[in-house]
Amino acid sequence: MTALKRLLADRAASIGAALILGLILVAIFAPVLAPYPGDVTAFHLTERLQPPSADHLFGTDRMGSDVFSRILFGARITITIAVIAVGVSVGIGVPIGLIAGYYGGFPGGFLMRTSDIFLAVPQIVLAIAIAQTLGPSVENVILALSLTYWPFWARLVYAETRSLKAQTFVEAALALGASDLRVMVLHILPNTASAIIVRTSIGMGATILTAAALGFLGLGAPPPTPEWGRTISEAREFLPEAWWYAAAPGLAIFLVVMGFNLLGDGLRDILDPKLRKGSR
Repeated sequence: MTALKRLLADRAASIGAALILGLILVAIFAPVLAPYPGDVTAFHLTERLQPPSADHLFGTDRMGSDVFSRILFGARITITIAVIAVGVSVGIGVPIGLIAGYYGGFPGGFLMRTSDIFLAVPQIVLAIAIAQTLGPSVENVILALSLTYWPFWARLVYAETRSLKAQTFVEAALALGASDLRVMVLHILPNTASAIIVRTSIGMGATILTAAALGFLGLGAPPPTPEWGRTISEAREFLPEAWWYAAAPGLAIFLVVMGFNLLGDGLRDILDPKLRKGSR
């Protein structure tokens, strides 16, 4: 409850949490909230590129579909990509960082050098290469992001584990006969949880932004899927006349990424004791 009170007291973090909660609710209730739920893949050529109005809050696109409805349904794709990609990255990176940091030596060096290979290439470039090789689809975007993001969590947990291994409570647990697995899972991992949570929150925003970039390049969900990045790409040829076509998904991406970044900053201030002490 104390952490929750601190979060609510942090205005920026509260705004971020509200934006993320809004994204989740929109994704869940998109069929109810969308004024034209049938317009996600529909064609109404007589109504194409209509400006914002009372009938179409964000105007219509090149197919005559309601942009607002497509943005709401696009939230489902966005949150699906982010949650699965980050979840897989955490599932790969955390155990690797934990094992490498605890054992060190050859196993740790080998695992960290492997992560360095992935980190040597800019993440967006590597994700584009993988997505281009596999072909455009939501599944391939998730796979590309998962394969390129796990080293960030591995490096984080590795550094935390190396520091925690030298602590007295770990030495005491080993002296009492605790196994290596028990020490890693019950003693070290819980003490890295705060850093993992903060990194995950910020990583969600970065994942959404990268997924939108892949969609913009035509490597994401194929048309007529209402994916935000692809929508911006489709709108380029109609700028600046049909400005609303690109502005609506662009604003959605901006708000969601900002929400995760604000929440991550707030969680860092709350969960990192060293940072709290340093700010006094």
